[in-house]
Amino acid sequence: MPDLLLEFFSEEIPARMQAKAADDLKKMVTDRLVAAGLVYEGAKAFATPRRLALTVQGVPVRQPDLKEERKGPKVGAPEQAVAGFLRAAGLASIDQAKVQADKKGDFYVAISEKAGKPAIDVLAEMIPDIARGFPWPKSMRWGEQSAKPGSLSWVRPLHSIIATFGPETEEPEIVKFDIGGIAAGNETRGHRFLSPGAIKVKRFDDYVASLEKAKVVLDPARRMDIIRTDAKNLAFAQGFELVEDEGLLAEVAGLVEWPVVLMGSFDKAFLDIPGEVIRATIRTNQKCFVLRDPQTAKLVNKFILVSNIEASDGGKAIVAGNERVIRARLSDAKFFYDTDLKTKLEDRLPKFDGIVFHEKLGTQAARIARITALAKQLAPLVKADPKKAERAAQLCKADLLTEVVGEFPELQGLMGKYYAEAQGEDEAVAHASEDHYKPQGPKDLVPSDPVSIAVALADKIDTLTGFWRIDEKPTGSKDPYALRRAALGVIRLVVDNSLRLHLLKIAGVNADLLSFFADRLKVQLREQGARHDLVDAVFALEGQDDLLMIVRRVEALGKFLETGEGKSLLAGVKRASNILGIEEKKDKRSFAGAPDAALLKLPEEQALASAVTAAKQEASAAVAKEDFAAAMSAIAKLRPTVDAFFDKVKVNDDDKAVRENRLKLLNEIREATRAVADFSKIEG
Repeated sequence: MPDLLLEFFSEEIPARMQAKAADDLKKMVTDRLVAAGLVYEGAKAFATPRRLALTVQGVPVRQPDLKEERKGPKVGAPEQAVAGFLRAAGLASIDQAKVQADKKGDFYVAISEKAGKPAIDVLAEMIPDIARGFPWPKSMRWGEQSAKPGSLSWVRPLHSIIATFGPETEEPEIVKFDIGGIAAGNETRGHRFLSPGAIKVKRFDDYVASLEKAKVVLDPARRMDIIRTDAKNLAFAQGFELVEDEGLLAEVAGLVEWPVVLMGSFDKAFLDIPGEVIRATIRTNQKCFVLRDPQTAKLVNKFILVSNIEASDGGKAIVAGNERVIRARLSDAKFFYDTDLKTKLEDRLPKFDGIVFHEKLGTQAARIARITALAKQLAPLVKADPKKAERAAQLCKADLLTEVVGEFPELQGLMGKYYAEAQGEDEAVAHASEDHYKPQGPKDLVPSDPVSIAVALADKIDTLTGFWRIDEKPTGSKDPYALRRAALGVIRLVVDNSLRLHLLKIAGVNADLLSFFADRLKVQLREQGARHDLVDAVFALEGQDDLLMIVRRVEALGKFLETGEGKSLLAGVKRASNILGIEEKKDKRSFAGAPDAALLKLPEEQALASAVTAAKQEASAAVAKEDFAAAMSAIAKLRPTVDAFFDKVKVNDDDKAVRENRLKLLNEIREATRAVADFSKIEG
């Protein structure tokens, strides 16, 4: 079966757009192939700075033939209806139609057959459509064609298109089409400087090999591997260690077609700047990697750069050029850092009076005041020193107004820690500046120092309560203020540090916001393998705002329901709840209250009443001690008496008083299990 090779060769595609563009090209082409009935065997897309390429293997030679049936009017229908059917079906006379019978009688049916097109013709139609509708984030028009209607818009000026189609055993054909005056062919270009001139290709294998000879590595994953391996080896040879950076690696791989790894250096005096500032400066401005001493883990005055050419001087001029730029950038960074150190963090705070946090939530100064008050309130609950928590909260946002953070926003918090340490703040206060933003994601570390915990909780809870107050809640996939992340942050801070916090007693946390925490907790527990319905079952109990206890209840409930006793008891409780629900609806009343012992006639109901009373007492005592496993064990003792009750006792007795008493007994079963969870919310 034939294979397709497609390449769009252009001026440099921004690195940030390449991966998505490759995915889009693959999806758009393969979706159209499948829609046309051309089911392929495999496809893979690639991107370099100057090209998007796609190979699709095992494409059928032609579309399958299509047979279409169009049902017409009944035999004997009015002439006008028959004439309309003939026109719609493209038939000259009714003799060309067939007659088919169904339950309602005999009907005319027009059967038409359409021969499938050759796949190469389908490709010639679809590829120009795909190119013209390609979803670049930004695109441009160029040259004399740009003013003409229907001219091509592409991310950068497009120079050529490869489109070949054919089996491995034969000379492939060129798919014939023209886009914006560029005709598809079988020629591309190699490296701009190392291998100028045209390259003719046939199919994917020789395309890759020809590009390699022309100093182009087509696969971005392979370019990343080359850069990573060569950088590590070069660093190791000098006694250093590469500070790995996957984001930068992907970006650099998108800037070069023929990666050549080189090492440069900078003045040791710059090592007085915090390492993160050095790294941010070199990374942001020159797309270079930093190195460290493997023994001390501190940065050294070396960096790794990736060139796109093999220079005749071994790269000396390229390295020197990068060193000049990095020297200038580090000089700026050192100036910013030294300037920042001259102003104390608290002296920056008055400027926040003029900075709006949110039009409905006031200034940054007002927000800092709220965080400070809340951190002081939370401090005793998380075993933090209230004065240190208050001080840390006052200073935690101050570095937002520094020169370094203005230049590198990603260093906010971290620079606050450095500046706080430099001005002699308590270590816990300094670290809270960095740690109060954490955790920012599921893999981020959770602060463990009590002062950091207090400020981190205050920051996140203030964000949540504030936006809840002005009704700016997440909707669907939209969460512009990262409130889901803030809620997950609170959950991880509480659970990972085994904190006992009653959220409803904290300023601004209401039942609606507590429900939002429940939803986030479900996500968190589900990712850890827990069942979301167990979270529902625990949250269904009134006043469940202690996240740590909720998690522990869920854990105990999950373990219990994995046992045979748990599954059997769940079935019995659900049966009791279902009967109660039906009868409560029928009688339009509840059956709360203790059953009358005098009306318990049968041994099975007497035994159940006795067992329920004992289980409630034992389970309640265990819950009071926060021993949820013991509470589940107490409730599990109900299983045999519940089974016997349903086996021998008729709930809806003819005697109304007995019926009501037995329904009250069922309600007691339900109430007994509520010591741990609402079993009616549990699936299964």
